Parts: sequence; structure tokens; C-alpha cells
Amino acid sequence: MSPATVNARISPRGGLDVLSRHEVSRLRDASSGGLHELLRRCALAVLTSGSASDDPRAALVRYPDFDIQVQQQDRGIKIELAHAPAEAFVDGKIIVGVAELLYAVVRDIAYVSTEIQGSGEFDLGASDDITSAVFEILRNARILRPHVDPNLVVCWGGHSIGREEYLYTKSVGYQLGLRAIDICTGCGPGAMKGPMKGATIAHAKQRRRSNRYIGITEPGIIAAESPNPIVNHLVIMPDIEKRLEAFVRVGHGIIVFPGGVGTAEEILYLLGILLHPDNAGTPFPLVFTGPSAAAAYFEQIDRFLRLALGDSVAEHYRIVVEDPREVARAMQRGMDKVRAHRLDTKDAFFFNWALRIPAEFQHPFAPTHENMARLKLHRDQPAHLLAADLRRAFSGIVAGNVKEEGMRAIEQFGPFVIDGEPDIMRALDDLLRAFVAQNRMKMSGEYKPCYRVVAAD
Repeated sequence: MSPATVNARISPRGGLDVLSRHEVSRLRDASSGGLHELLRRCALAVLTSGSASDDPRAALVRYPDFDIQVQQQDRGIKIELAHAPAEAFVDGKIIVGVAELLYAVVRDIAYVSTEIQGSGEFDLGASDDITSAVFEILRNARILRPHVDPNLVVCWGGHSIGREEYLYTKSVGYQLGLRAIDICTGCGPGAMKGPMKGATIAHAKQRRRSNRYIGITEPGIIAAESPNPIVNHLVIMPDIEKRLEAFVRVGHGIIVFPGGVGTAEEILYLLGILLHPDNAGTPFPLVFTGPSAAAAYFEQIDRFLRLALGDSVAEHYRIVVEDPREVARAMQRGMDKVRAHRLDTKDAFFFNWALRIPAEFQHPFAPTHENMARLKLHRDQPAHLLAADLRRAFSGIVAGNVKEEGMRAIEQFGPFVIDGEPDIMRALDDLLRAFVAQNRMKMSGEYKPCYRVVAAD
């Protein structure tokens, strides 16, 4: 039976009432140089907000006739939806929160195309320009809030987690909310939704208004991890590297819950940056946490990180098990140090300009079989460079699991081959096998690995 659909015409608000003719034309253009197909995919993802599927193709299969058109009118623009999911509407009117996410999709796709990629003002091969582009996208999305003390915690973790772990993320979010802390996540389900849900209750109890539940995503992942309904500020970055940079530039501390390869990628990204000599002494509170049942998970993560990057890597994080209140207190203490450091260095509270992010962590990694095979996964190099390539390895597996281009590559050429130093490969293989056994790779259905680890001596 076909799902119910709705045709609708809506008027954007919140800074999206003016687009140029060129922007409108590109958003409507379905050719290779146009943005329409990207717009259609991302729009459908937010219209199915809260979906339990992590298959990026599922929504388009379910709603094959869905279309979106941006029309220029004498008084601004109109967004026309054809065969849109009925779940996004109540009594014929689009849900306000869903409409806001839809406006964010149009805003970010148009802005990145014209002002970042097409303006000629940014050399996206240069590190400083990449950071400036990240700043401009976040500023255009009205994410950067001046005159506010550090209070934004980024929560990372898996979209495919068990009930006990999910409830724990809510408890942590609740404790953060009681302390007037805002939440930023990857915007999807699981560990990305739980902290926001817990914080909403605590914020309500504290009668706190203007709460921020920020979701930062990118086009390759949004269809597999559609925004959860609590997100009230959505930003679509151009690629995973700029998404990760956005997290560490706007966040004042990071909490990591149990997750799979995407969470491992995020961990390696941040630790690789913190291990760079230029960032020595820069406070950045980082806590790994979960319920008692997740203790073994973090022990294995800790062993892998120490083996690959050296025991000193553990100086940059703390593991807290089954104690949401202590996690929130640790974040609060850490953000006090961040505030003092920013004042001393005259750095902004709303954007961490001083943090050095090496080019190895900024340039987009194309998850091809050739690129995966060329990764340098050995310890005879600086730890931050090994972390960069380990991050790329996990990024490739994420692509093979849930991103359209990665899935096509696996279907055409078979699993990615990951080769490197035997000790690291054995530890990596053990870690990935544990993710599979704990159902952290996929929300539903049997998982078929998109990779093969070579661990021979």
C-alpha cells in the first residue's frame, strides 16, 4: 500500500524570503550542474524526520514521486511540494518544526553553492579559507551567538544503539539541561536524539527559554540519519570534514556515547587535532560515557587508541561510567577552563578560531577503493598523522555502510581492503567485529561488511 502524500505550497520565514534568480534557477535545475536532486534528497529527509531507517535509499523508494520546487514570486519565494509525506502535516498544514528544517535545507544548499563554492572568494584547498568557509556557513545559519558564555556541548554517539544506552543519553542530557547547557549533535536518532530529549525536560523545569538543539549534518549522511524532531537549528555542511570542523569550532566540550564506525571517526578526528603540537595546552573537555553495560565498549576503544596513538592520548579524555551527574559536572568544570582560556587568548566564545586544525583533517576524503588502499596505517609517523588516516579509514566504512556513493562503489567493486601495521590491523579488526556483534553498524536487518581488514604479518 502506497503511503499517504500531500501537495502543498508554503512561504519560508526566518531569513529565507529573498533568493536571487540565479539561486532559484540552480535549485530548480535537475542537470548535473544544478542542485535540484540534492535539494530533493535533503528535503525528503527532513520531511520524514524521525525515520527509523538508516538506508539512504529507503525514503526515495517509498516516495518516488516526491518533488520540491522553489518558485520566485513578487513578494518573495514559495516552496511547492508534490507528493510529500503526509506525516509532515497536521490537518493539511505542515508542522512548524518540519517547515523550519525544510527552510534550512534550501538556505544552506543555496548559500554553499553560490557564496562558498561558486563565489571565487574561498580557496577550498587552503586551510585558513576552509575554516573561514565553515565560519560563514554557520554565521549564515545564525548558529553563532555572541555575548553568551560557553555553554554548548556536542554529543557524539551511534544512531544504532540499544534501549539502555538510549535512556542513558537522555539522563545525561537531562543533567546538562539542568545546568543551562545547550546541545549540539549530528541531528539523527539514537545518541543524537537522546541528549536533546533529556535536555528539553530539564530546560522546561528551569523555565529556560531560547534553548538550542543544534543538528549539524551533510548531504551524504542526512538521508540515512534524518533529523530528529527536537532539532531546532539545522545546518547542512558541504562534506563530512567541514561538518566535523563545525562541531569542534562551535562546541565548548564534547561527550561521546557508545556508537559504531561514525563515532570512531569522530573520536579520531578530535584526538588527532588535540595531539597536534600547536594545540598543546588548549583546554577541550572530552568525556566518554555510557551505562554500566557499555564499560567494556569503552575499555576496547581505550585499548585501541592507546595501541595506535600511544598512552599519552588518554590525557585528552576521561571515561565516566553510569554517572550522568558527574558527566554534566565535568563538562561544566571543563567549560569554565575554556572560558578562562578564551579570555586569556582573546578568542571568541562562539567560534574556536585558535584551535589549529591541520590540512589532513580538512580536505575531503573520497571513499574509493584506491584511496582506502593507500592509507598509511602505521606508527612510524607523528601520532596526529596516523589519527588522520585512521579517521579516513572509518570514514570510508561509514560511506560503504550508509552513503549512496560508497554503497555504489561496494556493489560495483566489492569490499574496501584496509591494510597496515599488523598490530593495528588486528586491533582494528577486533574493534569492527565487536561493532558488528553489538549491532552498531546497522539499525535493522543483517549487516554485510563493506570492508576487509588485512592483518597478516
